[in-house]
Amino acid sequence: MKKILFVLLVGVITALCLWWVKSSTPVRRWSKDRVVVSGYVPYTLVRQIGGANLPIEMLLPPGTEPHSFEPAPGTLVAMQQTPAFIYVSDRLEPWAKSVAAAAGANTRVLELASGIDGEQDPHIWMDFDTVRVLARRVEELLAKINPQQAATYRANLEQFEREIATLDKDFATGLANCDNREVVHVGHLAFGRLAKRYGLKLMALSGASHEGEHSARKLADLVQHIRRQKMRALFTEDAVSPRLAETVAAETGVDILSLYPIEHVTKNDFNREVSYAELMRRNLESLQRGLSCRK
Repeated sequence: MKKILFVLLVGVITALCLWWVKSSTPVRRWSKDRVVVSGYVPYTLVRQIGGANLPIEMLLPPGTEPHSFEPAPGTLVAMQQTPAFIYVSDRLEPWAKSVAAAAGANTRVLELASGIDGEQDPHIWMDFDTVRVLARRVEELLAKINPQQAATYRANLEQFEREIATLDKDFATGLANCDNREVVHVGHLAFGRLAKRYGLKLMALSGASHEGEHSARKLADLVQHIRRQKMRALFTEDAVSPRLAETVAAETGVDILSLYPIEHVTKNDFNREVSYAELMRRNLESLQRGLSCRK
């Protein structure tokens, strides 16, 4: 009898625990036409091509580093409801695999970087030729899930491509005549493709993510390098602690300028829905100032 009561008690406790877990896990509810994206790169592309009336849900909270983010359990449940999930790559966002696996039977999953070499540097959108490819893939997917708006998506894509062509020209001319061509970046290697495209040299303290070790030795070597090369500026980004750049600047007297990797943005920029082109123009202005470029 005691054994039976014990088994019943265990069963009741187990049921209560399962009920508590289920009830305490918030389930995100999205409208049926809401496109889900991993982070700000697909967000800004979908926003520009899809237009202001297309509802979008971005999983990565503003200001969050994308390489090590983990989605909430409720997000995986809600993925059954969305017509599309768009992310950059498994290399950049390893957590996106579990989100894609949780997608509904009718959900279209698009890995933007599919077929593009991003093993060494997953920041593929920093090359303007590549970002054109990404934009076309977004346009094709949106047209499939909402064919009634296909003409609008095509027109928006063409407008985006014109912006990119202008950006490419402005970067080429704006970075053609500079006193210095080395970008010293207290951050991760998000700008290697951009630097290569315009004949710049990139020196960064971290690797392809923010997980690199900023040792005292590295900082000391960086200070000496800046002094030897008589550099005027040091570049950083919002996701990096300002103490590193401030320490180097205090030792060398250089200016601190911001670069924008676009994979994550501040809450203010997210609320303003700052476009890819605007963020890249900020990068151009910082580079021109920091490298003492002449127009």
